[in-house]
Amino acid sequence: MDRVKQPCAKFLKNLGAKVIYADEVAKRIMEEDEKLKRKIKKLFGDEAYIGGKLNRKFISDVIFSDEKKRKVLESIVHPEVIKKIITEFKKISKNENQSFVIVEAALIFESGFDKELDYVVVVDADEELKIKRIMERDNCTREEVLKRMKAQMSQSKKRSLADIVIQNDGDIEALRERVKFLYSLFQKISKPIGEN
Repeated sequence: MDRVKQPCAKFLKNLGAKVIYADEVAKRIMEEDEKLKRKIKKLFGDEAYIGGKLNRKFISDVIFSDEKKRKVLESIVHPEVIKKIITEFKKISKNENQSFVIVEAALIFESGFDKELDYVVVVDADEELKIKRIMERDNCTREEVLKRMKAQMSQSKKRSLADIVIQNDGDIEALRERVKFLYSLFQKISKPIGEN
């Protein structure tokens, strides 16, 4: 089952923003790039794929239990994802009338992709609320969520590195209003893609 889109990114898309989901890009290249598939099979074995499709549950179970394998996977996948997203940026700037593009990604800082972006927005919430939301969204256990969170940069560190922080402790309408403000802010400060 594919991960449910984050509400902020979904709201931005509904307002008219172009949104690239890094998780979807990663999944696509991990299934379509034969060179990358060979590297992943070498790292995880044939069980990494079922009928040519990425066995996400198996890989998640391994990488959130084995830090070394997680780091190796990230070192081979992140550069390819970044290249693909930059290619998308170029394609959008050539063919579409967009003044900015949103990239939704959990590992912006960990992958180093923040260096390619003008602004980084971190969406944050109380830790217990985040855990509950992730469990509901991804149909997983508390233990699985905690393993994922442990594998990522701390939220306080992300907040300190972010250009903008959106607090998402309230209801969906409060979040929608914050996202509308963010969208209008980006419209005001953005130049058409391709302009210096």
